[in-house]
Amino acid sequence: MGVQALGAAAGVSTGMAVVSVLMILQYLPQAGRTNYQNVDYPLNAYDFIIVGGGTAGCTLASRLSEVPSWRVLLLEAGGNPPAASEVPALYASLWSGATSYNLKIPPQRYSGSAHTNRVTDYLIGRGLGGGSGVNQMIFVRGNRRDFDNWAALGNEGWDYNSVLYYFKKLEKYLGPRDPVNDPYRGRSGPVLVQKKSWATPIAKGFLQAGRELGYNTIDPNGESQIGFSIPDMSIYQGTRWSSPVAYLRPILNRRPNLHVVLNARVHKVLFNKYGRAAGVVYEQNGQIKRVAAHKEVVLSAGTVHSPHVLMLSGIGPAQHLQQHKIRPLVNLPGVGQNLQDHPTVFGLSWTVRPGSGKTPDLLFTQDAINQYLQRREGPYSVPTEVEVNAWPLAEKGDPHWPDIQAVLFTTTPAQSHTGVDSDFIGYTKEFFQKYFGPIVGKEAFSINPYITRPVSRGTVTLASNDPNVSPIADPNYLSHPEDVDTLVRAIKFALQIGNTTALRKNFDARFHDLPLPVCEHLAYGSYDYWACVARALVRTSAHPAGTCKMAPLSDPYGVVDNRLRVRKVAGLRVVDASIMPVVTSGNLNAVVYMIAEKAADMIKQDYIRQEQEQDD
Repeated sequence: MGVQALGAAAGVSTGMAVVSVLMILQYLPQAGRTNYQNVDYPLNAYDFIIVGGGTAGCTLASRLSEVPSWRVLLLEAGGNPPAASEVPALYASLWSGATSYNLKIPPQRYSGSAHTNRVTDYLIGRGLGGGSGVNQMIFVRGNRRDFDNWAALGNEGWDYNSVLYYFKKLEKYLGPRDPVNDPYRGRSGPVLVQKKSWATPIAKGFLQAGRELGYNTIDPNGESQIGFSIPDMSIYQGTRWSSPVAYLRPILNRRPNLHVVLNARVHKVLFNKYGRAAGVVYEQNGQIKRVAAHKEVVLSAGTVHSPHVLMLSGIGPAQHLQQHKIRPLVNLPGVGQNLQDHPTVFGLSWTVRPGSGKTPDLLFTQDAINQYLQRREGPYSVPTEVEVNAWPLAEKGDPHWPDIQAVLFTTTPAQSHTGVDSDFIGYTKEFFQKYFGPIVGKEAFSINPYITRPVSRGTVTLASNDPNVSPIADPNYLSHPEDVDTLVRAIKFALQIGNTTALRKNFDARFHDLPLPVCEHLAYGSYDYWACVARALVRTSAHPAGTCKMAPLSDPYGVVDNRLRVRKVAGLRVVDASIMPVVTSGNLNAVVYMIAEKAADMIKQDYIRQEQEQDD
C-alpha cells in the first residue's frame, strides 16, 4: 500500500492523505537521508562477504568489522531505506514497491477459500534493514522453552541460558526498572527498545479483559511470557530503530574496513576446487560482477532468499536442481524444506462505541501532524494498529509454552470505504462485500489469533534457474490437522476476550457475527464452522523461518550445524531466520538479531584462534 492506499484505507480523501504524509516527510531532519552505500567500486577481494543487508546482515557487518584487520563487504539487493521507513505509522506504505518483494504464494490446498484463487501475499522486506525496515517494530524474544528445545534437538549452545547473553547484549531497553524482569533485559546494546508510547483507549480495556480472564499484565521479554502485554517496540523518540540505524549508522564512516554496496543482487556463491566458498557473483545496474572471499561467505538473505542462493549455487536437493539444469555441487535435501510461519486469522471484528478506537481519519488531522513534527509524539510515533499481545496458557504439554497468541488490532479489513484493503489482503470482492460490507467504515477492532508453534511445514523451491526470477514460497498452511485444532482454540480464545465485560460494557464491543459466506452451510459456532473460518481467513503473519535448518548430522534434512556452517562445504554459513529448526513463539525480529550477534562471536572465535595459532 502506497500513500494513496493509506488514504483510501483510512476512508479520507487521497489528496488529504498525500498532503499529510508529505508534510511529515518534508520536515523530518534525518529520515531517509542517510546514504549507506559507502563505496561505488568495491575491492576485488574481502575477508568476509555478507549477502543480504537485513536484520542479520547489518548486525554481522558491524560486529565483524570490529576486527580492524578484517575487510568486510555487505551486499544488499535493495536500496537505502526510504524516508517513510523511519515514521512508524507509515509502515503499511512499505508493503509494496521497492521495499518489498511482494511474493504471491501458490494456491493453497488446505486454506484460502475467501481469497481470490486461494492465493495470498507473502510479505518479504527488501532494501537495507530487511524485515526490520518494514515490520511493525514489535520486539519479542519468544519463550525460553523455544531455545531449550533447539538445544534438545541436538543444537548445542542454543539453549535459553546461552542465548540470553546475546539478547541482553543487543538491547538497550528504555523501560522502567523492574526487579523481577531486570535480570533478563539489556540496557546498553545498539537496538533501542521501549514500550509502545501511544495507544487508543481500547488498549487499556484489552489489558483489563486479560485480568478479567485471570491473566497478568506482563513483560514478555522478562521472566514469563504468559499474559497480556503492551508491546515492546524497536522505536526511539518516535522513529523506527531498524538494523542499519542501530548497527551501521554509528560506524559507517569510521571503519574503512567495512564496505556497503546496495542494489547488488547476488546470483550465486563461487567455490574453489577444494569445495570452499571463494566469492560471489552479483548483478548491479545490469552489470555482472565477481568478488572474492578469503575467509567466508555468509548468507543473510532471509528465509526465502538464502535457500534460493544456495540452490542457484548448486547446494540443495539434487533432483530438484537437475530439473532446473543446475549442476549439483552438494546434495542437501533440506535446503528450502521446513518452511514455517505463524498462521493467523485476520478478520474477526468487533464494532465499538465511537471515540473508543482508531478513527478513519486519525493520521490525517492537523493535531496528529503537529504532535509528530513538534514532539515526535502521537499516532505517527507508533504503528497505530497493534495495541496488545496476549499469550494464554497452553492446553497441551507444558502450560507455560504457549501455542497460540492473540493480537489486538485497532483496525479491520472493513476499515476502508473503498475496499482497497480487500484488494491488498486478497479477498474476493464478492466475499468482502457480503461479509464486511455491513461494517465498512465503522470504528472497530479485530483480534487476530496466531499459531505460535505450527506443525504444518512448507517449502521454498526454484521457479527457474534465472537468479532474477523469484523462488516459490509455499507455506502449505493448515496441512496438518493439529494446526486446525489449535487455530480453532485460538479463535475461541479471541471470542472469549471480546466477550469480556471490560470490552462489552466499557466500549460497547459487539462481535460481527454474520455467518462467514464460505461457511454458511455449517452450524454456526460448531467446531466445523470455526475450522472452516480458520481455513478461509488464514494468512501470513510475515514470520517465515526454518528453510536452512540448524541440526546435527543425524538429521538428514539439516542444512547448517550448530555454528551455522553449511554442511559438506567450507567457508560458507547461513545467518538469519532460515536456520531456526523450529520457529519461536512470537515475532521474529529480536530473535534474528540474537542469532546474528551469536554468529558474529562464533566467527570471531574460529578465525581469531586460527590467526593466533598461525602467529605462534
